[in-house]
Amino acid sequence: MMPAKQPPPRPPKPLAEFKSAHMSAGIGDIPLRELAQNEPLIIQPETSIRDALFTLNRDDIQAGVVAQQIDAPLGIVTLRELIEAITLKRADLSEPVIAYMTAAPISLPVDAPAHRARVALTRSRLSHLVLLESNGRLYNLLSHSDLPGFREGGAEGLINTVQHAGNVDSMANAAKAIRQRGQELFVNGMGVEALCQWMSGLNDLLCMRVIELIANEFDLPPVSWCWMVFGSEGRLEQTFAADQDNGLIFQPDNEEDTPQIRNALVPFAKAVNKALDRCGFTLCRGDIMAGNPKLCLSVSEWRDRFQHWLSTPDPKSLLNATIFFDFRPLYGQDELVDDLHNWLLPRPAEHPRFLRAMATEALTCAPALGWFGRFSYDGGHRYPHTIDLKKRGARPFIDAARIWALKHGVWSTNTAERLRAATSDMKRSPADTAATIEAFDLIQRIRMQRQLAGGDYDAINRVNPSDLSSSQRLMLKEAFKQGKLLQLRLRQEFEQ
Repeated sequence: MMPAKQPPPRPPKPLAEFKSAHMSAGIGDIPLRELAQNEPLIIQPETSIRDALFTLNRDDIQAGVVAQQIDAPLGIVTLRELIEAITLKRADLSEPVIAYMTAAPISLPVDAPAHRARVALTRSRLSHLVLLESNGRLYNLLSHSDLPGFREGGAEGLINTVQHAGNVDSMANAAKAIRQRGQELFVNGMGVEALCQWMSGLNDLLCMRVIELIANEFDLPPVSWCWMVFGSEGRLEQTFAADQDNGLIFQPDNEEDTPQIRNALVPFAKAVNKALDRCGFTLCRGDIMAGNPKLCLSVSEWRDRFQHWLSTPDPKSLLNATIFFDFRPLYGQDELVDDLHNWLLPRPAEHPRFLRAMATEALTCAPALGWFGRFSYDGGHRYPHTIDLKKRGARPFIDAARIWALKHGVWSTNTAERLRAATSDMKRSPADTAATIEAFDLIQRIRMQRQLAGGDYDAINRVNPSDLSSSQRLMLKEAFKQGKLLQLRLRQEFEQ
């Protein structure tokens, strides 16, 4: 009996030329298909432990997928598990490997961002997960060693604190420690993109633990549900001043049960929102939270909501697009959100009027650079001589990246990753994309520096250029010029 077989070779990776750039940045949120290097080893369920060990050792790999067919993975078997089976459980070498595999392993879509794999592996304490194509076919195995992790920078101790927290008060202390350590890393020069990924990973683990603790206090309906995040949290771009943007999606057995299920989930969601607020994730001023019944929706309701926004691009729909189209799953049955994502992915390109309206709206918020290369201030009498770096600095980059991601069917929600992934379709050079991302990172860095100085909600993202050094002012102007170039490209592409 052949103990293992290899799937047919895959075509070259379409974004392989960007991998070195991601790795040099330290922690780029690249699609998972870009990280798995080798073809997966397929081990038949009836293969003996002896033959499986021989194959793993021969190929010098740590794990294989147990499956009869490549489109139906049953589990994962690792070299370590087989050795433990023999030495600790006294397993017979002739026993079938299926008896000692990890059944129903964690799986993720192959186009999901690396961030999700880092969080999933850390939370489950497993060494491998399965990557699946959209049709459920096995793509590969992914291990810790394939991932640029976020365990550096003192994260290990923080992860342990989060995982062992038993109440919301201890979670609040953990959240404070995460922010404090993030500030230390920022002051010591950690890159903005890397820092946002680092903090997002820890914040995700913390929020997942909070949801888990609150869920234990409620008698939730027996349906599949998932906690979703939007906005900056959905983009993995939360800074030191973070509020909540979240919602719930659920799958009723019968659509007529939807109102009843919603009524049961909303009190739970409100309790989670309140607990997250205690942990420093402030309540959303616009009530973009799962505790709002309008954002606790069934799968079909979310589809109808997105379809309405695409078909009716009025000002309210465009405003919602800037928040809700940056969604990703956080806790629960991720496949509900992944299926919604797959359903939505091709649709914006089918609604060019919506994309044109989004571009027109994006162009109303220009970078803060006026005539003759001078700063353009927007603080009025209350905040004289200041610029809102969130609205007139970062937003032009975020909006442009979102529009191109929607047009070209890019899975990622992260601004830098959207720009990288759309580079080929937009016929931009990698160097131009790198310059754009560098400009965006600079604006985010100055914005974070301002946040650390403190202030009220409306002032926290404002900067007075006079408070910057001459070199910082010069670099900020150059960053704004990059934003203007992006908007020029939007104008050329959508206002014809």
